[in-house]
Amino acid sequence: MITMEDIIRDGHPALRAVAKEVPMPPSKENQKILTSLMEYVKNSQNPEIAEKYQLRPGIGLAAPQINVSKRMFAIHLTDDKEREHSYAFFNPKIVSHSVEKSFLTSGEGCLSVDENIPGYVPRYSKITLKAFDLDGQEIKLRLRGLASIAVQHELDHLNGIMFYDHINKEDPYFEPANSVALER
Repeated sequence: MITMEDIIRDGHPALRAVAKEVPMPPSKENQKILTSLMEYVKNSQNPEIAEKYQLRPGIGLAAPQINVSKRMFAIHLTDDKEREHSYAFFNPKIVSHSVEKSFLTSGEGCLSVDENIPGYVPRYSKITLKAFDLDGQEIKLRLRGLASIAVQHELDHLNGIMFYDHINKEDPYFEPANSVALER
């Protein structure tokens, strides 16, 4: 079981490295890692388990955050329309995206970043993603809203990018043209 001790923190070189593709079909070891990422995210959202193991709540976790430089991550969240999004991906890629951007008015957080970094993080409002699931089957998904933002946040981890890299340095609350504010 992954705990907060397993999650590396901002400044660790693995968080700035580009992760390697996972060979398909996935090995048992890679399936186990991806399953453990999903297990952390779900456990962290369960108040009793989170308190017992002192887990910070999160909606996504990428392999580089546990010092495994492989292209995989898990997301578990409920969006504003009460739809559950629970995904575990190998080798995800955005194949198309909207021109329109969106951002969370509360900003973004990260399990690898201990302090609050205020500011808007512009992301594509809608994305189409191709990836492989836990069994190595190719899937294609269209996502919007919080699910789209969460996927882009985790994808950034696979490319050595941190969420705060997207915040406008001169004006952290700058709202890009053609963007939509999302409440969280």
